[in-house]
Amino acid sequence: MHRLVVILGFLLISLPQLLSQRGPELGAWVGSSQYFGDLNNLYRFDQPGLAGGITGRYNFDSRVAARMQLNYHRLAGDDARSRNAFDLRRNLSFFANVFELATAVEFNFFPLRHGSREDFITPYMYGGYAFFYYQPMTHYLGESVSLRELGTEGQLPGQEYNEVAGAWLIGGGLKVDISSNWSLNLDLGYRLTSTDYLDDVSGYYPDYLELQTNRGDLAVELADRSVQLDGLPAIGRTGSQRGDHRERDAFLNFGVNLVCYFGKLRCPPISYPRE
Repeated sequence: MHRLVVILGFLLISLPQLLSQRGPELGAWVGSSQYFGDLNNLYRFDQPGLAGGITGRYNFDSRVAARMQLNYHRLAGDDARSRNAFDLRRNLSFFANVFELATAVEFNFFPLRHGSREDFITPYMYGGYAFFYYQPMTHYLGESVSLRELGTEGQLPGQEYNEVAGAWLIGGGLKVDISSNWSLNLDLGYRLTSTDYLDDVSGYYPDYLELQTNRGDLAVELADRSVQLDGLPAIGRTGSQRGDHRERDAFLNFGVNLVCYFGKLRCPPISYPRE
């Protein structure tokens, strides 16, 4: 019973300080993104792309917050950069502009109070879910070509993979308060997507006669771009492996977020000793 009273007393004392940081924040971030998938199956970090976005956050107290972001990611992958012999022979590449709506719940490991000289820095972590629009493309004869409409793995017209997908989101970072209203957030986030077609590669090489009939010569050219390597034949035979459909694509981003706090800086009530 005594311990319960002590715990309740501690909560009552600390509650005003926790609630003193309730309120909204708005900011913007810029950084880079990196794709992982069939065209980067060795998890190389050699093709970072530009990334950035807008952040809206609501602080429930000095530790817990909910946030929503509108983000842009430039993703790319290229077999020519791989050390794997199969990838080099396959010789595929892609790039994509990804537009994302991401939601997450954040937890600060230490209390963060704007304007405080003691509680001005904390590591944090978050988890959530995101929805994004993507359109994989590639370079061919000096031009940018959209791949989805070509059905490069034999998709029939009207049966292409979706342009919108979801992703589980997990990440963390460091928040540093630089004034009573402004803070810097260093943020690293990883997304495991619901699609294996972020790069337009997932399963098997198609039937080229059917592909030419349904999609045309350009689709055939971009479905199989395999090359001979060290005397080995090209690998793009109908029905042979083009990608690994067992694993979904993923990407991560790192960014620096400048955030402005619009909540009121509520101070805990002052108690005076009784005479």
